[in-house]
Amino acid sequence: MPDNMRGAGEPGRFEQVVLPHLDAAYNLARWLVRNTHDAEDIVQEAYLRAFRFFAGFQGGDARAWLLKIVRNTSYSYLEKHRPTDLAEEFDEAIHSTDTDRPDAEAVLVQSVESQMLRDALEQLPVNFREVIVYRELEGLSYKEIAQVMEVPIGTVMSSLARARVRLRECLLRSRGKEGLHGLR
Repeated sequence: MPDNMRGAGEPGRFEQVVLPHLDAAYNLARWLVRNTHDAEDIVQEAYLRAFRFFAGFQGGDARAWLLKIVRNTSYSYLEKHRPTDLAEEFDEAIHSTDTDRPDAEAVLVQSVESQMLRDALEQLPVNFREVIVYRELEGLSYKEIAQVMEVPIGTVMSSLARARVRLRECLLRSRGKEGLHGLR
């Protein structure tokens, strides 16, 4: 029996298998609900659910298993508290040199660009934020994303492509507002 399957239902095993993924769980919840306090509550609820059903965990990828629980908990929260966040859809007609020590200007530009990226990601509908977070921030494979979201891999790929286009458009609009140039 593989190491990650042995004793899945034993007391104390939960901490070894699931607790290391706390940062990924919070990161996903934070990006889905866009509120730090709500994300903390969601992660707490998701961990309680995971603990409750841990005896049924058959092994495998514990991170993907936990992220699926966090996803479901986040969507349940949004349905109950902010259903309009889930109603927003993508409308194509509407949304169509390294150095060892960067200088102060480079650090400032990077900081501004990071903030612009965070702001643009915040503007995306929850379904697009979700797929971007899984792939770009959490590094999940298409197969893992498909398992967590319970959709075909082709759906993951098309959603990710549309999310990236939408993110790029948001960034370009932000750049235009700031008067910055160079993003192509």
